[in-house]
Amino acid sequence: MSIIGWALVVLLLILSFVGIVYPIIPSAVVLIAAYVVYGLFFSFDALTWTFWVWQGILLALLFVADYVATALGVTRLGGSNAGVWGSTVGILVGPFVLPFAGLILGPFLGAMIAELIVHKRSLKDAAKIGFGSFLGFLGSSVTKALLQVVMIVIFFVYVS
Repeated sequence: MSIIGWALVVLLLILSFVGIVYPIIPSAVVLIAAYVVYGLFFSFDALTWTFWVWQGILLALLFVADYVATALGVTRLGGSNAGVWGSTVGILVGPFVLPFAGLILGPFLGAMIAELIVHKRSLKDAAKIGFGSFLGFLGSSVTKALLQVVMIVIFFVYVS
């Protein structure tokens, strides 16, 4: 039974990283699910209140990093809230429209189209803002991956 428990925990931990590039998979929820599965199969004794406080802090940072990195990428290159929202929609829709290319093109095109429609930007300016959105998405993905690694290391420190 412990093999099944650990297999599920590891599978969920891996799936949480898939959620970084496929935002439809909620990485944070999958991470918490891994901890709950561990507790159900083994025991919640190792997952003390300090563990949950650390996880809560890092979880909040995951959400902040996601929004801030995208917003910085868009606004640094002259974009507006419309570009940020367009990028967010592009991140969510892109992978479904173009399975792998959508990860790259989604935020770019989302921000670009939003700026073209809402603020009537020139194609050159909108493309520059779209590129900023793509850079923000990359920065966000790297930051989230690092935070998730820290969360998982903390998990293994507490359960070992």
